[in-house]
Amino acid sequence: MQQSPERLLGKLSPEFTRFPVLLKFLDVTKRLSVQVHPSDVHTALIPSGETGKDEAWVVLSAGPEARIYAGLKADSSAQGLRQAIADGTVPGQLMSFVPKAGDGVFISAGTVHSLNDVVVFEVQENSDVTFRLYDWDHIDPRTGRLRPLQADQAIACIDFQHGAIGPVTPVVEETTPVLREKLIHRTHFGVTRIIAGFPFVVGETEAPRVLVCLAGSGQLEHAGSKYAFRKGDVLLLAAEVGSCSCRPRGVVSVLEVSLPDAA
Repeated sequence: MQQSPERLLGKLSPEFTRFPVLLKFLDVTKRLSVQVHPSDVHTALIPSGETGKDEAWVVLSAGPEARIYAGLKADSSAQGLRQAIADGTVPGQLMSFVPKAGDGVFISAGTVHSLNDVVVFEVQENSDVTFRLYDWDHIDPRTGRLRPLQADQAIACIDFQHGAIGPVTPVVEETTPVLREKLIHRTHFGVTRIIAGFPFVVGETEAPRVLVCLAGSGQLEHAGSKYAFRKGDVLLLAAEVGSCSCRPRGVVSVLEVSLPDAA
């Protein structure tokens, strides 16, 4: 980003001083804290240099106790949440569903959320602003105490009108010779799932993309060179790469992540 912003980001380079998204694999073996991220309108809650945070998950596997908590019950309010925190009854305010492998979930800024017993691939705006609303009485192993909450900040940025969140409905863009479906199409990023046993094209002219291999293996071909990949690999296609050919070995399943201007 510092040495070659135009080669990396292309037409996005004038807009960003750091890479626009964070990408993570989350292996959630116990419930994550109940969190909220602010939107860009909550300027008083966002430190200088940071932004609000939208995020999305693609569920890779779901255990017997898998649960995604996303959104609040219709009658929830700031006053009710404060009382629930004091009473230890926050879980009773949360909406949730049982996820399955392949589900895509979009969590907009201002949405209360948590995860349990899942492995997900996460895409989010590159921001570290998170407010902890509830922590399931987890003990911090470093201190031997309950972890602190940021309840006032969390409640201040909750969108109480949003309601429950469920899996997205994929938009099928192509079925032959490959299955290409848009899971997430939002302002700050997009996520497309591609399942194919035949060669296909990935990448975008003058914009970066990220390729994530979920199953199978193959190779990317660009400028006469070949780059092998397999399940779990993540490849950054810098803007100067443009489009390139992906050749599966057998059947491959990948995610192609697009950034703001290409979403």
